Amino acid sequence: MVNPTITNIMVKSRNYIELKAHKMAKRKIKKAVLAYSGGLDTSIILKWLQDEYECEVVTFTADLGQGEEVEPARQKALDMGIKPENIFILDLKEEFVKDFVFPMFRANAIYEGEYLLGTSIARPLISKKQIEIAHETGADAVSHGATGKGNDQVRFELGYLALDPDIAVIAPWREWDLNSRTKLLAYAAEHGIDIDDKGQAKPYSMDANLLHISYEGEHLENPYAEPEENMWLWSVSPENAPDEAEYITINYKNGDPVAINREEMSPAKILETLNAYGNKHGIGRIDIVENRMVGMKARGCYETPGGTIMLKAHRAIESITLDREEAHMKDELMPKYAKLVYNGLWWSPERKMLQAAIDATQEQVEGLVKLKLYKGSVTVVGRKSDLTLYSEEHSTFEADDVYDQKDAEGFIRLNALRFIIEGKKQPERIKSLIGSYDEVEVCRIETGSVTICERIKRFFGFGKKEDTK
Repeated sequence: MVNPTITNIMVKSRNYIELKAHKMAKRKIKKAVLAYSGGLDTSIILKWLQDEYECEVVTFTADLGQGEEVEPARQKALDMGIKPENIFILDLKEEFVKDFVFPMFRANAIYEGEYLLGTSIARPLISKKQIEIAHETGADAVSHGATGKGNDQVRFELGYLALDPDIAVIAPWREWDLNSRTKLLAYAAEHGIDIDDKGQAKPYSMDANLLHISYEGEHLENPYAEPEENMWLWSVSPENAPDEAEYITINYKNGDPVAINREEMSPAKILETLNAYGNKHGIGRIDIVENRMVGMKARGCYETPGGTIMLKAHRAIESITLDREEAHMKDELMPKYAKLVYNGLWWSPERKMLQAAIDATQEQVEGLVKLKLYKGSVTVVGRKSDLTLYSEEHSTFEADDVYDQKDAEGFIRLNALRFIIEGKKQPERIKSLIGSYDEVEVCRIETGSVTICERIKRFFGFGKKEDTK
């Protein structure tokens, strides 16, 4: 019989060894680059890294057009002992839109039919900048504030390892036991961390950048509960939007918007301006339940005003400049592309391969789109291009000299040839699709003197003729 005392000693010894090994592993980190906002979570992570890993911390704050001042993060970092040369605050709005948002919109990417991927598309850029700063400062680790329950941990870390396979990744939410806001506030108070507004929780978990703002948690965790109107921070409700419609135009070149109302603008300015139009007219609100990559369903609400307008306009200019099969193949590839972005695979070879194919289709996508904005809706009311494939001569319902309608008969016969052969070689199989001859009354739709069913039989070349009346 095993002595319980010895067993207890062995367990304690093993736990001590594991804890010691864990501590020793942490001490191997010399310097870590932290994605830092200056808020409650990342301020605590900063202090936690200093204490638990005993490493030097570099802070990186990205301005992606989230609509809040980022400069205060500098003073907060200084107050927590970060060296001035280790504080990076970067304005990334233009790079974000030009190199990430616009390429994604060339693909018309939508995840699960509704989500315009506003959070997903920001993570690759943040990961890229963290790795660049790590190389610049000689850091051997990067760290983020994403929880162990969501998508962002995957997106960040896939980005890190794709750009530097040797970098160490620190994900505090998967290590510490600070799993509630009460514990976070207690840790902040214990360590003298100054938190604005006393660390009061926001009513929702939110993420914002120039493309969108998202809301999750709290009231929204019940998928049947209607979002409260005061939740929406960017747009007016469609009911309260102006009673008069507004018309705008967007110019496209190589698949990207380059001007609004014929005024040329930078990529970030384009999106900022479209956001203003969308917010004014209550455009871009959605309420969805999405399938997270970690396996659970999550309810989220999103405002993507400029992106909603941009997607509508882009599809409109493509409709007259892309070849039919080219456009159809793009639509077939789009869900795969969107899933890659959603799952954090922006830097993957397959996403780059798809991007190259998509970008090749955009070489002729240029022209002007006219849109009507009214109470939550975006309506395309006009499109034109010097490279248009739309031919009024061919499409007119009036008499024309370029299209011989008799040509359609041969086209139809050739496309139906396999059906005709099947009808002659396997008549019983075809007969089963339209019923027996005695049951012709079931599908009798009068078209002149014979039924549609009889016309089908004659077209396929089998069956008896119906007597005319």
